[in-house]
Amino acid sequence: MKVLFSIRNLVKVFPNGNQAIAGVSLEIAEGECLLIAGSNGSGKTLLMRMIAALMDPTAGEISFRGMPLYQAVDTLRRSVGLVFQDADAQIVGETVAEDIAFGPKNLGFSKDAIQERIQRALAATGLSEKRDSPPRRLSGGEKRRLAVAGILAMGGETVIMDEPFANLDWPGVIQVLEIIRHLKTAGKTVIILTHELEKVLAFADRLVILDRGRIRDAGSPEAVLDRLDPAYGVRDPRKHYAVVADCTWLT
Repeated sequence: MKVLFSIRNLVKVFPNGNQAIAGVSLEIAEGECLLIAGSNGSGKTLLMRMIAALMDPTAGEISFRGMPLYQAVDTLRRSVGLVFQDADAQIVGETVAEDIAFGPKNLGFSKDAIQERIQRALAATGLSEKRDSPPRRLSGGEKRRLAVAGILAMGGETVIMDEPFANLDWPGVIQVLEIIRHLKTAGKTVIILTHELEKVLAFADRLVILDRGRIRDAGSPEAVLDRLDPAYGVRDPRKHYAVVADCTWLT
C-alpha cells in the first residue's frame, strides 16, 4: 500500500515546558484502518491535530503523499477530515443539508454538484430522512455521522475520529460503528483514536499504543495485545471476547 502520512521524530512542547509528544515516528498507509489507543493524556488528540495541520509541531517532520505537510495543506484540507470528540463544535448549518453543503461551497463547487454531493453523503451515512432537520436535535451518534457526511461531501478519502464513542449510548455507538464499517468497506483511510478497544478493534488493520507522548508498540492487533503492558492504561478486550475479530459491538 502507498504511504499516506509519514511522521518522523515528531515533538510537541508547550510553553510551560511540558513535552506532550516525544519523538513519535509513524507511517500510515492509504486504505488502512488504524487504531491509536492510549489513556486520557497520552497525546492522541495532539498527534492527530498535528497530522491534520490544525497545530504545528515543535520539531520533527510530517509528509502527506510524499510532500512536506506545509506544502500539501490545500490537498490535505480536501481529502482529510477530522471528527472531533465534541460533535457539536463542528455544526455550522441550520439544517443537516446546509451543514453538509458548507464544505463543498467553500471549495467552489457548482450548485448542482453540491446537491449531488449532499445526496450521496446523506445516503452513505444513513441520514437521508434527516435532511431538513436541525442538526442540534440529532442524537450524539447522528451528529458524528453528520460530521462524516460533511467530509465525504468534500471528497474526503481519509477520516480521523477522535474518541468517537465518547458520551454515546448503545444506539449511538452502533450508529458510529456502522459508519466505520462503511468507510472501511469503501476503501477509505480510517484513523480512530480511542481507549475503548472492545467496541471497534475488530475493524483495525493495525494497533498503535501511545503513552505519555511516545509510541510504545505498533503492529497487528493480536501481536500488540499479546505483549501489552497494563501500565499504558489500555485494557485487553480479549478478556471478554474470544478473539480480536469478535471485539466489536456490532452483531
